[in-house]
Amino acid sequence: MAQATLTISSKNYSSWSLRGWLLTRFAGLPLTEIMISPDDPAMRAEILLLAPSMLVPCLRHKNVKVWDTLAIGEYLNEIKPKAGLLPEDQAARAHCRAICGEMHSGFASLRAALPMNLKAQYKDFKVWARAQADIDRVFVIWNECLQTYGGPYLFGAEPCMADAMYAPVVTRFKTYGIKLDKVCADYSAHILTLPHLLEWTAAALLEPDDIEGLDAEF
Repeated sequence: MAQATLTISSKNYSSWSLRGWLLTRFAGLPLTEIMISPDDPAMRAEILLLAPSMLVPCLRHKNVKVWDTLAIGEYLNEIKPKAGLLPEDQAARAHCRAICGEMHSGFASLRAALPMNLKAQYKDFKVWARAQADIDRVFVIWNECLQTYGGPYLFGAEPCMADAMYAPVVTRFKTYGIKLDKVCADYSAHILTLPHLLEWTAAALLEPDDIEGLDAEF
């Protein structure tokens, strides 16, 4: 039996669940998934950004309980140091932590205007100015990392914590038809074809039909 559990919610809608789940996959930590229904009032509040993210993702490993995504990543890096969740080089590691922290605490307009929805595909979606500013910032981050570290992932040849943090953004850009430059498009293609993300997406497509209040209404 797995020594670890990860509590998550809707695979179609919960971007934080996806981040935590990818981190455990990248780390190679065997675990059992515990699903909270998105119909649960507290869970709906988290997905709709009306409450702090405390329920999901939540990792329990032996006698440790960690519920913040960045904390999960740091914990996994400590117990699985060879997994490469953080770069070995000190400067690169600091850079990785900085852009992970920026995603963790920022991009509120992008989150509000382009909620994660793997089952949807919008054409001619109108992006309002504040969300576009967030999108442009993501492009800057991706280009800087990919040009500095050589790709195909943000910090080199293998996916790391930063890729887990930005993976839901990749799915959002696909859902809402956001135009990407070649560098960002190539990066997105690598993320979207990751076996782990394909596994997650396949499960998301099997979830019940759209849940009222969790779709974009633009």
